[in-house]
Formats: sequence, structure tokens, C-alpha cells
Amino acid sequence: MPELPDLAAYLEALAPRITGHTLERLEIVKPFVLRTVDPAPEAFAGARVEVLRRIGKRIAIGAHPAPLPGGPPDSREPPLWIVMHLMIAGRLRWRPPGPKVPASLVLARLQFPDGVLYFTEAGSKRRASLHLIRGDDELGQFERGGLEPMGLPIADFATRLRSENHTLKRALTDPRLFAGIGNAYSDEILHAARLSPLALTSRLDDDQVARLHAAVQDTLGGWIERLRAEARAAFPEKVTAFREGMAVHGRYHEPCPDCGSPVQRIRYADNETNYCARCQTGGRLLADRAMSRLLKQDWPRSLDELT
Repeated sequence: MPELPDLAAYLEALAPRITGHTLERLEIVKPFVLRTVDPAPEAFAGARVEVLRRIGKRIAIGAHPAPLPGGPPDSREPPLWIVMHLMIAGRLRWRPPGPKVPASLVLARLQFPDGVLYFTEAGSKRRASLHLIRGDDELGQFERGGLEPMGLPIADFATRLRSENHTLKRALTDPRLFAGIGNAYSDEILHAARLSPLALTSRLDDDQVARLHAAVQDTLGGWIERLRAEARAAFPEKVTAFREGMAVHGRYHEPCPDCGSPVQRIRYADNETNYCARCQTGGRLLADRAMSRLLKQDWPRSLDELT
């Protein structure tokens, strides 16, 4: 699922292409993606895009409605918003006039004078969503309550982190606590902080909280800067949770870039957590729900037993 750095890259790429431009047509290709009934897609024809916004893991496109026929040129109608949640397989693609995206992937098309913004989704699970709303006040329904992590003072970070007793992995990815952090970047943050993904927030001392706070700022900040720079050169077509240069996420059994030990994982449902046992857990292997139960007494407890 695209996370804060990925969405920042999308906004960087979208701004010069659609901000200040007229949305000629909004076409809903796959009806299931549209989760609202008012306003209708037709209301966006002729609207001028004025602002782009990230709300957690959603992208919101704000547009000023076209003036009513015979009305004043500066319409007083409330702004219209397109709010997209890409979920796991949803992506945005920009095409200049002419080239198209395979029709089977397209959920919606936003037609602009200089090109088309496609909202696509691969696979068959159909989790992506699109909401059309009227007025700034309606944006509040998409706020989950999580604090924006970038630039967050350490005191506020610590208070929110310790507000509930969870594992660090769960706390970082809970949208009610922090906005925009998901599976991939939480792995990278915890590796940078040298903390176990299963450490409990209630048991962290002040030094560990400070390390985690610094890792959040440095990890997210570094990836935001890198992905924004790439987006300024070309529209981000390959948005993925597995990026070259990541330390542990998606690198199971590959060597940790810091100590050389093989990266480990915990698998659960559709997700997995990647970590370095040497750097993060003192060499202890964390129990995998599936494999540790299957192997029982044969499950290795440390890197030394594994080798």
C-alpha cells in the first residue's frame, strides 16, 4: 500500500500537471470504486483544480466548480473534492493525449486538457475506493485521528506512542495514532532505531523513544526527499513497497546492510514484518505464527541455532 513518502511523490508529480487546470471530465469506469452518490461525477466537468492534499493514506483533489450558466464568473459554490484511497494495488498513472492505460486496470479517468490521470487497480480484490464530496467540512470524515509524524515534537510523539499499549509495529501503523505509516516504512524505521517490532510501547524508556522518534524523522524524511526528486523528473509509475535501498523490508534472507546477518520475517495474514535479529532483537528470532507453531520445539530461538 502506498505510504506517506509514496503519496508525497504522487502529489509532487500531480501539482504541475493538474493544479490550476480544468478537469474536463471525470469518468467512473468501474462503478464499484465509487462510494458516494452526491455530488455526481458530472458535477466535476469544468471544475478548476485548486489544491492537492494528503489525508492519511488518501489523496484528495480539490476543485472549484465551473460557474453556473448566466451566473458570475467567480462561483460561490462550495469546493468539490475527489478523495482516493489506493489501498494495496491501486495506483495513479498519467498519460499525455494519445497513449492509454490497459482498460482492464482502469477504475476512473480524469480528463485534463494536457493529459489523462488514470486511477487503476491490479488484481481482483477490488479494495481501492473513490469518494466525491462537496465542501471542505466533509473532509473530516476521512481523518482517522493519527498525528502527522513529520516534524512532530518528541514530547507529542512520546505521549501518543504511549497512549495505548501495543507492539511498536502495531503502534506505528495504527492510523489512529500516526498518519501515513504502513508496513514497509515501519520496518525501515524500526531497523534504523534498533528496536524490535514486538517491543511493547509501555516498556520503552526515554532513550528508546528518542531513538524511535529520530528514526521516524530520518527514515521518512530521507525517502520523501528521494521520491519527490524522482517524481520531479518523471511521473511515478512504479510505486512499490519493495524499493532498492531499503534495509530490511522485502529483503528476507538477504544480508542486513549494517551487520550482514540474514534478514528475518514474521508472517501474518497478508502481511509480513521484516527485521534484523542481530541489530534489533539481540540475536533472538521472533516467533512466526505459522512456522513456529508448525515446528514447535524445532523452531530456532536465535541466529546461532539457525546457522
